[in-house]
Amino acid sequence: MTERIYEAIKKASSLLSSKDLDENAAQLLMEFVTNKSGASLLADMREYLTKTQQTAFWKHTEELLTGKPIQHIIGYEMFYGRQFEVNGNVLIPRPETEELVENALKISMKLFETKDIHMADIGTGSGAIAISFKKEWPEATVAATDISEEALKVAERNAKKNEAEITFYQGNLTEPIKQQKWDVVLSNPPYIAPEESVAMSKTVVDFEPNHALFAEEDGLYFYKKLAKELPRVMKTPSLIGLEIGYQQGTAVRELFQKAFPEAQVEIIQDINGKDRMIFCEIHE
Repeated sequence: MTERIYEAIKKASSLLSSKDLDENAAQLLMEFVTNKSGASLLADMREYLTKTQQTAFWKHTEELLTGKPIQHIIGYEMFYGRQFEVNGNVLIPRPETEELVENALKISMKLFETKDIHMADIGTGSGAIAISFKKEWPEATVAATDISEEALKVAERNAKKNEAEITFYQGNLTEPIKQQKWDVVLSNPPYIAPEESVAMSKTVVDFEPNHALFAEEDGLYFYKKLAKELPRVMKTPSLIGLEIGYQQGTAVRELFQKAFPEAQVEIIQDINGKDRMIFCEIHE
């Protein structure tokens, strides 16, 4: 006799919790294994798993117990209401980054009377920012860059799956897009200082690409580079939106205020009240 669904979830949640891992992953894994979700799984909690389902559930639970993210097992993460393929070559998109997109769209709508704007996403990873912006603003011409060829392959598949027309370029920061000027540039660059890794979850450090997480100079390296490079590629008016570490607001704002002395540079907090975004509005 196999286990009931609720029994397996309870046992797996307890094992994950004992290792300080996300116990909610057990339910997501069960949805994946049984091909049921939400209310459907809830209604069927007392059903027995098939032998195949039970074997798969516990095999994948073993992977979760090593710290492997649930998203790498099920193969995707939801972002801005859409499904994005993720693997070890790209960061798993976070809810904070949804707020970057949401605020960028809101400010862009206010800033540009024309709908036909040119937007670039620097360090696109899975393509979540670029694709979400394009889907919400279909008239925009959107480009995305990444230094990683493997990340760009994931982003291209995500663009195709989500039916978003994006031009992808491989290269470092603004290098691939410096031949033209842009209305909107968004980026979620690496911003964690390497020494902070000791306090981080192994699920992040061991399984997500470290080059997309960590930055030298107290996590400010890429902001310094962008503050130096972006003045050459921005139109007037234009908008720069950046995700930041919650302790970096003042430092990043100063970098961009110095780079764009006439601009309005603002720190915006996330839903948890932490400094999370910098928006730089460049006016004539």
